[in-house]
Amino acid sequence: MCGIVGIVSQQPVNTELYDALTVLQHRGQDAAGIVTCQEGHFFQKKGLGLVRSVFRTHDMEHLRGNFGIGHCRYPTAGSSGPALAQPFYVNSPYGISLAHNGNLVNSRQLRKHLFETDKRHLNTDSDSEVILNIFAHELAKADALRPSASDVFTAVSELHRVCSGAYACVALIAGQGMLGFRDPLGIRPLVLGSRIRQGKTEYIVASESAALSVLGFELVDDVAPGEAIYIDADHNLSRQQCAADPRHVPCIFEHVYLARPDSLIDGIHMYKTRLRQGVSLAQKILRERPDHDIDVVIPIPDTSRVAAQALAEALNIKLREGLMKNRYIGRTFIMPGQAVRKKSVKQKLNAIEPEFRGRNVLLVDDSIVRGTTCSQIVQMARDAGAVKVYFASAAPPVRFPNVYGIDMPSAHELIAHDRSEQEISEIIGADWLIYQDLDALIESSHAGNTDIEEFECSVFTGEYITGDVDEAYLSSIDQQRKDEARTQEGNLGQETATVGLYNGAA
Repeated sequence: MCGIVGIVSQQPVNTELYDALTVLQHRGQDAAGIVTCQEGHFFQKKGLGLVRSVFRTHDMEHLRGNFGIGHCRYPTAGSSGPALAQPFYVNSPYGISLAHNGNLVNSRQLRKHLFETDKRHLNTDSDSEVILNIFAHELAKADALRPSASDVFTAVSELHRVCSGAYACVALIAGQGMLGFRDPLGIRPLVLGSRIRQGKTEYIVASESAALSVLGFELVDDVAPGEAIYIDADHNLSRQQCAADPRHVPCIFEHVYLARPDSLIDGIHMYKTRLRQGVSLAQKILRERPDHDIDVVIPIPDTSRVAAQALAEALNIKLREGLMKNRYIGRTFIMPGQAVRKKSVKQKLNAIEPEFRGRNVLLVDDSIVRGTTCSQIVQMARDAGAVKVYFASAAPPVRFPNVYGIDMPSAHELIAHDRSEQEISEIIGADWLIYQDLDALIESSHAGNTDIEEFECSVFTGEYITGDVDEAYLSSIDQQRKDEARTQEGNLGQETATVGLYNGAA
């Protein structure tokens, strides 16, 4: 998952792009970038780290223009580095810069196709660069000095025809306009907003509605699955369905963990959805253990807090903030590398002992992915004096890798893969473990928008909605992840040795 934003304004967009990316920072903490456009020229700044670390005052002054796009990156297969920071750029046709959230499942075939048909060289292993070059290849067929909205939509239609996977994208065409589009299944979110300034309409496209409201934009609509929107240099908005057979199958893990609770995505309010998750989980507890001895409910901050609140109210048990979070540590789940994740838990959370001592505690988390964080938190609760430690997950067991833009590529990393709930409970050290039922999770989201009939639930079911993910593909992703991990470890070892030499070490 990544965060993307594009703004068309009557005034410079640099600071508003920066502000939007800070709102979307939870979607990616590996790198950030902004590209703006003025009089047909692009201005760019991107780098590794959080948004506030990448941009300085002089950078903002350099980012000139009333059109711009931004991106905060989250590595989906372990790869990281300055070259992978987005947005990406190609100089032909016109000059195009693009940022992408999601993951293609046929990028390897597309790379080969691009080289064979258009002799295009791709400089990174990012599928975002693949999407950019396919779009550029198709747009070049228009053979016009200024592309029309129709030309842009034709290029997106061809892109939809060949690309498989999840992708929500924003793009700038130098001196021409800004584009936003979403894959034909609508797996990753994309929303459109507008506001009136000095009698003229300004537009924003972003991953989540929270970025709109913070900047004073009104939510107009979700970009529909397969749809593209194009705002030209004169601020004229055009919209068109560009997919032959679109279906609406949004990723349900957005509702569990990825999205901010104050966002409205696909007509579904994340806060209300997580309240419903908590209520349904409480109902399951009452069915399975009507005589439970839970004394207190403690959420694992931050994404489980809303569900835990609703669960506690439904059980008529007090909710307490028993774990304090260091807000200067990033989201553990999206950190690149298991060793870093393990180290960060103690730095990130600290127990308030009076809320644990002598009590039977129910810890509530949004989900359990690898399980290492859970086991450390369970032990933390015991060390703080808890008599019994129960654990509840607002999501069902995560048993299968994700291939659509979430960092779960390897089944063996998932604690629930090929294990029973009792085995998982023993591994994390809980006295009792309860998971949300998948039907209940789906209903929690469906209740927010009854027009959506289907959700992308592959991490729970192993059923991949694009229909082209098999064991061979999953094995190749797993091997790629291992190779990248070894490369990163080697680079880290070299850096450590160099530092040792500079410090006079033998």
